[in-house]
Amino acid sequence: MPEPVPADTPEEGQDAPPTDGDSEAEWDESGSTELSGLFVEKPPPNLVAVTGMDLVIIAKVDSTTLTRKPTMKWLKGKWLDLGSKAGKHMQFKETYDRNTKIYTYEMKIIKAVAGDSGGYRCEVTAKDKCDSSTFEISVEAAQQEAQADIFSAFKRADAGEDDGDLDFSALLKATKKKKVKEEPQIDVWELLKSAHPSEYEKIAFEYGITDLRGMLKRLKKMKVVEPKHSEAFLKRLESCYSVEKGKKIVLRCEVMDPDVQVKWLKNGQEIKPSAKYIMEALGNVRTLTLNRTSLADDAAYECVVGEDKCFTEVFVKEPPVTITKLMDDYHVVVGERVEFEIEVSEEGASVMWFFEDIELQKDSPNYRFKKDGRKHTLIIQEATLAEIGMYHAWTNGGHTKGELEVEEKQLEVLQDIADLTVKATDQALFKCEVSDEKVTGKWFKDGVEVMPSERVKMTHIGRFHRLLIEDVKPEDAGDYTFIPDGYALSISAKLNFLEIKVDYVPRQDPPKIHLDTTGNMVSQNTIIVVAGNKLRLDVEITGEPAPTVVWSKGDQIITATEGRVRVEARKDLSCFVIEGAEREDEGNYTICVTNPAGEDKAMLFVKIVDVPDPPENVRCLSVGEDCASMIWDPPAFDGGAPLKGYLMERKKKGSSRWTKLNFDVYESNAYEAKRMIEGVMYEMRVFAINSIGMSQPSLTSKPFMPIAPTSEPIRLTVHDVTDSTCTLKWLAPEKIGAGGMDGYVIEYCKEGDTEWVVANQELCERQGYVVRGLPVGEKINFRVKAVNIAGQSPPAVLSQPVTIREIMEYPKIRLPRELRTKYIRRVGEKINLTIPFQGKPRPVATWYKDGEPIDPKMVNVRNTNVDSILFIREAERAHSGTYELVLQIENMEDRASIVLRIVDKPGPPLKLQVTDVWGFNAALEWSPPKDDGNCEITGYTIQKADMKTKEWFTVYDHNRRTNCTASDLVMGNEYKFRVFSENLCGLSEEACISKNTAIIAKTDLEHKRTPYKEMEISCVPKFTQPLVDRSVVAGYSTAISCAVKGFPKPKIVWMKNKMVIGEDPKYLMRNYQGVLTLNIRKPGTFDGGKYSCMAVNELGKDEVECKLDVRLATDPEKK
Repeated sequence: MPEPVPADTPEEGQDAPPTDGDSEAEWDESGSTELSGLFVEKPPPNLVAVTGMDLVIIAKVDSTTLTRKPTMKWLKGKWLDLGSKAGKHMQFKETYDRNTKIYTYEMKIIKAVAGDSGGYRCEVTAKDKCDSSTFEISVEAAQQEAQADIFSAFKRADAGEDDGDLDFSALLKATKKKKVKEEPQIDVWELLKSAHPSEYEKIAFEYGITDLRGMLKRLKKMKVVEPKHSEAFLKRLESCYSVEKGKKIVLRCEVMDPDVQVKWLKNGQEIKPSAKYIMEALGNVRTLTLNRTSLADDAAYECVVGEDKCFTEVFVKEPPVTITKLMDDYHVVVGERVEFEIEVSEEGASVMWFFEDIELQKDSPNYRFKKDGRKHTLIIQEATLAEIGMYHAWTNGGHTKGELEVEEKQLEVLQDIADLTVKATDQALFKCEVSDEKVTGKWFKDGVEVMPSERVKMTHIGRFHRLLIEDVKPEDAGDYTFIPDGYALSISAKLNFLEIKVDYVPRQDPPKIHLDTTGNMVSQNTIIVVAGNKLRLDVEITGEPAPTVVWSKGDQIITATEGRVRVEARKDLSCFVIEGAEREDEGNYTICVTNPAGEDKAMLFVKIVDVPDPPENVRCLSVGEDCASMIWDPPAFDGGAPLKGYLMERKKKGSSRWTKLNFDVYESNAYEAKRMIEGVMYEMRVFAINSIGMSQPSLTSKPFMPIAPTSEPIRLTVHDVTDSTCTLKWLAPEKIGAGGMDGYVIEYCKEGDTEWVVANQELCERQGYVVRGLPVGEKINFRVKAVNIAGQSPPAVLSQPVTIREIMEYPKIRLPRELRTKYIRRVGEKINLTIPFQGKPRPVATWYKDGEPIDPKMVNVRNTNVDSILFIREAERAHSGTYELVLQIENMEDRASIVLRIVDKPGPPLKLQVTDVWGFNAALEWSPPKDDGNCEITGYTIQKADMKTKEWFTVYDHNRRTNCTASDLVMGNEYKFRVFSENLCGLSEEACISKNTAIIAKTDLEHKRTPYKEMEISCVPKFTQPLVDRSVVAGYSTAISCAVKGFPKPKIVWMKNKMVIGEDPKYLMRNYQGVLTLNIRKPGTFDGGKYSCMAVNELGKDEVECKLDVRLATDPEKK
């Protein structure tokens, strides 16, 4: 969801920001997103808000390096997108400064509450770049005490806020005011910290905390949980889990005992196994699987083993709700019902409706909201002019909009009232048709309203209004007018009363046809009939005797008395009737009457008029950013009446809702449709209108898309010029639009000419091009156009012509810093040196080694326009030397030298010998190696080996001198030595071994032994653990024990009442490492008394005693 603001309106003085064609910028999943610093100004890391006050957070983004509009997301916690929360409490705003190209994003929290506390994050993304900033919001309670308003005590009880009258009558009454107990303020967070997790929701509801996730996160930070070693769990649950709605998640932990039973709790309530919750135990692993997660599964979970628990939280992420059916545009008249309908991707989704930038609430009197599954409808019962504008529907993952156009009602008369001429006792019917079937009206005769009666009846059926007068009388003649209610419009006609005069006639009178030229006759003997209507032509005929009447159409005589076309005969009348007139009924009709006295003929032309045929070949000629030029052919048949014009309708492709484009008749057959959305496919149809009515709709045009070319490319510059080429570079257009970008066309012309030549036959997709084949010395103008599906953009033109001539530039070698000193490499390594240079025309680069041209068999060289590359596949010692690069342009040159040294391991040292031996030491000397490996010797490694084991041990590492002293040699051993030389590449492959050895001679030594003195361990016997008094039950064996020490080992004597216990089998005496035990087998009451133990040796004696009570066992039943 890009910006949650329903409509982004730039500030005054600023232009709209450049946008890509899409309504919402998408994350570019095709490649990785580069983390970069896009923020010019970030929100402060810590913000403090006061409860009930507004808080505004501002972030600014620099778009100078971006190719498309950045997308800003405001998040709370880990993933909660605040775009879906936009409304009365939280508002978002975006502005763009075209001069500085800086976007300013604002998030406003209106009347902050405690639930707004927590961590927030704002993320900005633009194609392959992104940046984010985190900040904390803390909401503190207001510290200001409300000051009492003295006037409020005298306010009238029934007065409103704005009423200023005061009522002092309260002072005259002795009222008792109830004392309001001031409740102490409760710290909600302290209450939550001490509460069980199952009570969190109840406390949050009681104290008005709406953001449960933010509350849990803050509690988690407040509670400092000391790490506690668990004896029941090997591995606890993770601190939290996140899962998308509808997906499966597995909570996993490991317990110490594989056979232990565990319980799973959700918000403190035990979970029972079901298809929703699956609990498994596999060895030490315990898992809880939640299938098809919903928002109800967003809770705290516990795994309980005995008295030990482990906790976790599950966050269920609701996927973004997209809009699958877009909103249609409406073009209605005042009072019509409007239904804006959309479809979303999921049932039960939340949809916010906006009119312009104002959110529509459910309590709005003019709007109703309807939800049916995935369909959401905004209903306007009766549209008014105040409701003209753009309506938006927002979800947390989509946005659509539709335009409502409302016009004043314009009543059109589709069928006028015809003048009537009737005879006495006949029936008179006035009928008219208007365009709106809901319109009512009144009938007037000579300015006086006509009231209904038994003879006068008025009806209103659909669009038709009728006035029927039965048994017409002479006083009914006059002017009749119909006036629609609410419109300054009147329809009038005249009723003529025909008086029949009876004259005396002779018995024989030639026949006479009396035609009434009023009514449907537009000219003499021509009758116009609307197709589908009924034609009844009553022709009065006189003659004596009664004449014979014959009707014919052309040469065909009409004799039928029944059917659609028929002839009816009455006294003194001949009626010609056509039911449901059709186009084939048009033609010349003849009536011929004859009797013996003569004959009479009359010819009538019946013209059938109808609605025209539909217009043909509706097509789109061209499109713009929000408009399209349409044209069509007139209908093949105009219905027999001149065309008044056309009505046009359009709709979005895939929609079934047509929107009128004009209410007034449009006379031309070309029309420019405007106010369309760029990038959306539209279809169009046309109706033809004549005086009879409106035709059927034409065939729908082919779908077309309003789309515009891009703006011109920017920053067109000349990058390079040669004798025949010119290299141009530019940046992409600021405004690309929904048509995207196909490529660029580069054109040039000579100065003074007007004919531009296209330089590239195929579109150039890059933002640079080399124009070739240009004449030397000519001044050439260049321009670049961007091309997309809508055509070519305005050109970007160079401010002045370019002279095609090679520019002389002094040759210059730009030697890299690491090559300005000795360049050292080891034998066998690959060497690849790139030396950039500049100069025009192209310089000639030549390499030399030690003053001689290089051997191409040993060294490879490749030269380009801008650099020279020296390449050695496998370096050898012979490649060492001084390399010189010479750059020449005609008589100008530049030189650069590179010292290349190829190093290898050194050879072994020379002439190693033992020069002296004294005590346990040996002196060594040697000479430096003959081959130093082409670099400095950094040291030597000295090793020794005795002649017995012949194992080598290092004496010294990195010894820099050519002599040393080996110490700590073992007496009596003979040693030999070897030395390795060392340089930058490491130790030499071979060592130099000493030709002589070092013998460490033995000396006469005498070992003086220390005289041995025996330790005195004799001691008098002494009891370390005395005997303890005991009371035992008769018949149960018992034992008494003590501990004694003494040397020599003392003799042990056990006594009872000062009498030595002999070899009595009742007693068993034991002595184990000084622990003395006397076992008494099933003692009786006579075995009680004083027992003593005496220990005696040659140094003395010791004695301990105790008292033993033996009691009889008691029988519980006897007791």
